[in-house]
Amino acid sequence: MDMGSTNASREYLKNAVMTAPPEQLQLMLFDGAIRFTLRGQDALHNKDFEGAFNGFDRAQRVVLQLIAGLKPEVNPELVEQMSALYHFIYDRLVEANHKRDTRSADDALRILRHQRETWVMLLDRLAAERAEATQPAPREAAVEAAAIYLDG
Repeated sequence: MDMGSTNASREYLKNAVMTAPPEQLQLMLFDGAIRFTLRGQDALHNKDFEGAFNGFDRAQRVVLQLIAGLKPEVNPELVEQMSALYHFIYDRLVEANHKRDTRSADDALRILRHQRETWVMLLDRLAAERAEATQPAPREAAVEAAAIYLDG
């Protein structure tokens, strides 16, 4: 990849992150953590220990961002549980990195994938609720349709 396309890719990513709603940013973090963990695993399988370190280190940094994004004022009990889960993932990634242990990486990946899947279901539900809220009530829709028909 040449320098121009690398800069263009980085600029595109920067714009995507800067314009994404918070719920999409969370999804992007899950995707990044999964992608970097997979990179670390692949490098570990290929005995590329520097590549494994880099992949797991980047995944760890993403998980730290997940932790930093928690808002205890919203729901302290839930945040405490999520914090514990993210710390567990982080610890598994550290172990995968330091001990070169693919099982630890598998544990982290399994949870990250589950969290991502759950987040996608939540986003789908949110989108459906938003769409429902913008739809006129059935009676209102019928009155609106009748008005359009009668005026037309």
